[in-house]
Amino acid sequence: MKEQMNPIYVIGHRNPDTDSICSAIGYAHLKKEMGEHAIPARAGKINAETKFVLEYFGLEKPELIQDLYPRVKEVMTEDVITIKPDDTLRELGSLMHRYSVKSVPVVDERKGVVGVVSVGDLAKRYFEEIEMQDLSQSGVDFSGLLRVLDGILLAGAENLHHKITGRLRIAAGSNETIEKFVKPGDVTLVSDRPNAQMACLQCKVACMIITGGALVTEEVLVAARKQGTVIIRAEHDTYTCARYVNQSIPVSLVMKNKVTAFKSTDLLSDVRTIMADTNFRVYPVVENGKMIGAIIRDKLIIQERTKIILVDHNERSQAVEGIEDAQIVEIIDHHRLGGLQTSDPIFIRHEPVGCTATIVSNMHWHRGIHIPPKIAGVLLSAIISDTVLFKSPTCTAKDRETAEKLADIAGLNIKEYGMQLLKAGASVKGMSAADIVGNDAKEFQIGNYRMVIAQLSVMDASEVLDMKTDLQEAMKRVCTKEGYDMALLLITNILEEGTHLIHVGQPTELLVKAFGESCESGDCYLPGVMSRKKQVVPPLAEAVRL
Repeated sequence: MKEQMNPIYVIGHRNPDTDSICSAIGYAHLKKEMGEHAIPARAGKINAETKFVLEYFGLEKPELIQDLYPRVKEVMTEDVITIKPDDTLRELGSLMHRYSVKSVPVVDERKGVVGVVSVGDLAKRYFEEIEMQDLSQSGVDFSGLLRVLDGILLAGAENLHHKITGRLRIAAGSNETIEKFVKPGDVTLVSDRPNAQMACLQCKVACMIITGGALVTEEVLVAARKQGTVIIRAEHDTYTCARYVNQSIPVSLVMKNKVTAFKSTDLLSDVRTIMADTNFRVYPVVENGKMIGAIIRDKLIIQERTKIILVDHNERSQAVEGIEDAQIVEIIDHHRLGGLQTSDPIFIRHEPVGCTATIVSNMHWHRGIHIPPKIAGVLLSAIISDTVLFKSPTCTAKDRETAEKLADIAGLNIKEYGMQLLKAGASVKGMSAADIVGNDAKEFQIGNYRMVIAQLSVMDASEVLDMKTDLQEAMKRVCTKEGYDMALLLITNILEEGTHLIHVGQPTELLVKAFGESCESGDCYLPGVMSRKKQVVPPLAEAVRL
């Protein structure tokens, strides 16, 4: 079986922003340099600002992980022992013995997986051995006999792939006895008696198996070739040859034709239910009609959970779906603690700074690990984005200091590059109302109220505010679909350093307590508000307690 080093996925929150994506890339780089198999990942669509960053520095999008529910691909094995439908039972038995397997998928080159055969199927056929001397219904051809006997072909090569239509006979006794019982088309086992061999040919047998490695006279060979009889010489004795002939039956005759197969993307929870209703040891995994692996029943007993490092969030509501089925090994964040529970103690780096990328950058330097220019560029981009070019109240001196060091490494002018970045993220060209209300949306539990708060930074808010009716309709649909009490959209004007708040749902009194009477209608303006984390969520949490 092929052994693979399981990866650790570094992933940010749903509806990822630039910090979520860039910190995942940066922290995955740090872990790789420390010798770990870390892969940056994302839990949603890349926004325009992040797209600009990745294209600017020539980096690929992190791998998209839509959920962490265990799937077939995580437990399947790619090195699967298979057999062809035309292979013999003896070849099957040898294969099972050699690889210590008890169940084998049967694969046809053109049709894909056509069956599954087990030790039980093989044993059942051996118990019926006496009845198998009539080979006419078995689909056996003479090439199968040649293989199971480890024989040497002496005559009849032109008929080697013809199907057997007669019975298996042992040519013993006198010539009269042979002529009485042997019929045209039969297969006979005969030893070193030339008279008996000629008697079999006179009966027009389809095949003669010469046992014990006996010699065959030229006279017999000439006669056999003349009438197209197949002659196979085997070193085994007559009894052993008789047993081996029975094992020439093709696998297709004993296999189970009804195959329970899965796709690599099938959920293990669904697979287990199906497996509970069946009793196979091996289940093929098929994609586009081709077998790409298999699930071994015993493999499911001990299942290693996917390892995850969370960056830029620590709340269950913001994490990728299925996080409870994964193993969280680290959390790197700069937000409030959100109550995620882990089964084991883990490493947590949690600092009150303006950006997760600030933490990630300093962890590189603290461990003496060099940050390449491209990685420095994406980490700088995250800091610029999250602090809105240092205008956000969440920005700290450590963010500024870190950004300056990263800019030196990346060879960038912070102000010039920062304005390019913010303009790229401020464009709403091509965005629908649904895109806008889903932009950098995060779920929060504020007291007894479940809310979703999205934020969009713009240079000019008028274009977005003109869409207010459509935006509120889209927000209502989100609330209905996801069961939120309220949906808030923050349209933050970078140049004015203020935020327009559009909202739907109840209770609006909560907004009034948090931000004033102007928020009683469907929208209001909050001058000086730039940060959801520091200037929106805390007042809402405080208002709940009043």
